Amino acid sequence: MNRFVLAGTGSGVGKTTFTIGIMRTLMKRGLTVQGFKCGPDYIDPTYHTAVTKRPSRNIDSFMMSHDTVRAIVARTSQDADAAIIEGVMGFYDGKSPLSNEGSAAHISEITKSPVILIVNAASMARSAAAIVKGFQMLDENSTIVGVIANQLGSKSHFEMIKAAIEQECGIPVIGYLPKGAVPLMPSRHLGLVPAIERGDLDSYFDSLAEAIEETVDIEQLLEMTKTQSLDVSESIFDAQPQRQEVHIAVAKDAAFNFYYEENLELLRTYGATLHYFSPLQNEEVPEKAEGLYIGGGFPEEFAESLAKNEETKQSIRAALERGVPTLAECGGFMYLTEEIVNRQGQVFPMLGIIPGRVRMQDKLAALGYREITGVPGNFLINEEEQAKGHEFHYSTYEGEHTSPAYFSKGRFRAQQEGYLHKNIVAGYTHFHFASNPQLVKNWLTACLEDKQ
Repeated sequence: MNRFVLAGTGSGVGKTTFTIGIMRTLMKRGLTVQGFKCGPDYIDPTYHTAVTKRPSRNIDSFMMSHDTVRAIVARTSQDADAAIIEGVMGFYDGKSPLSNEGSAAHISEITKSPVILIVNAASMARSAAAIVKGFQMLDENSTIVGVIANQLGSKSHFEMIKAAIEQECGIPVIGYLPKGAVPLMPSRHLGLVPAIERGDLDSYFDSLAEAIEETVDIEQLLEMTKTQSLDVSESIFDAQPQRQEVHIAVAKDAAFNFYYEENLELLRTYGATLHYFSPLQNEEVPEKAEGLYIGGGFPEEFAESLAKNEETKQSIRAALERGVPTLAECGGFMYLTEEIVNRQGQVFPMLGIIPGRVRMQDKLAALGYREITGVPGNFLINEEEQAKGHEFHYSTYEGEHTSPAYFSKGRFRAQQEGYLHKNIVAGYTHFHFASNPQLVKNWLTACLEDKQ
């Protein structure tokens, strides 16, 4: 099969543009394409899924073991013709400036995948070779096999870039995109999910494919990225399910859609049946629900509708009062507070389960990996268990309570966070269950105990 990493020299060089454009190009040729995203990002996999019609997967060498990374890639691409792994930030950027952990470089090494490096070569010629040479030399294990140049002025500009890199670096430059060749990427925030669901971005995906087919040698790309399938004998996804079926309700719509695909798969692996409902459509929590999962998303962008949808709010309150074991992450945590204050200062009443409010701001409030340790009474993760996750949000919590849900350790701080009350675990951190599948077992056990 074909498997390769599309990496960049840094953020903003066009990784996502080339990834979804090449995906669309291969799909038009009748190939089955599986998408992956290095790191914890939720937005880019949404694009991948829309183009390939297959759930894209996050793979992360900090939050997962190497075996788990390989297992995810092997299992989900075994029936695909091509597996495309989109990098994160710059090729070597990850958890630490001193190692490759969590980077696209690390993922390429773990999965034995060749790398195509995307370079923004605007306003340069021979200097582009120095950039590529530096990326080759930083790590002797790097497997950069080709280059794509972006933001070029003309075909002659490409020929200069190509000549310099191929002479100095010994690898081919297989194509480019000129400045203005593709329309600007739609907003990665407001309205992305509903726009994709309506099919509004299909023409955008087609325009990317058409532009890439004109100036990128797809045949050469396929020829240089042929790889062996990964051999994985056993993984965390081969576990035996619980003896009793557990029904878990999952809030899923444009307001709540940030779920790691592997989290949902691990729940199913261990015996959960998932039932989706939409707070935006004022749908009630399914009656058979024995657990409740409210993930992240953009509740602030739909706060007015969420505030008005009383049937959903009442059904969630009823489920929480019954003691249904509930995990609310980031946007779900915001939804459980008393109110959301948007950037314009408008106030919208939410569920009122967690004392206090959340306030939106223009400045990023938190970003980064988290190492999580539980506290006594937490049904999901106790004081002796650890897991890994990620935090990313523009809101701040304003309130006081004495019931933190867990300890959260990042690069710059370690502190108690979240909210714990009976069978409610809520906070800004997105857990990745692949970092410790025991959390899934704990959750389903709690559901069965509550049921009994």
